[in-house]
Amino acid sequence: MALKFIDHGTPEYEEMIELRKLILRTPLGLTFDPEELENEKDDILLGCFDDDRLEACCLLKETEKGVVRLRQMAVIDGLQGKGIGRALMTFAENVARDAGYKKITMHARKNAIGFYEKLGYTINGNEFLEVTIPHYEMEKAL
Repeated sequence: MALKFIDHGTPEYEEMIELRKLILRTPLGLTFDPEELENEKDDILLGCFDDDRLEACCLLKETEKGVVRLRQMAVIDGLQGKGIGRALMTFAENVARDAGYKKITMHARKNAIGFYEKLGYTINGNEFLEVTIPHYEMEKAL
């Protein structure tokens, strides 16, 4: 397992888009807006690879000084529950901490709350709908 940065616009970034589309968008009948993808060029893009195959990814977007938001966390179906997501989250937290961030926030899908709670994240606020499904805002101090 190799945890690494992904550069915007590279073949690895294209793999990242495809994985996110497969796991997060297509099941909801959604696609990516080209402007949304263009705006990711300033984000921290992270991936977990096995033999050069992308197995999981996420991105970190600065929302304010000292705060970064985790977005688009995706793990290939069939590999969930095998520690890949946990490893990627630990990597993302370390990257954020090393970059000087003090807190990570996210909009977590309701069905993923337990995963994030096990990693020390807490719910901040009430359930809300985003991309047609229930979410909660969660956060963790770094």
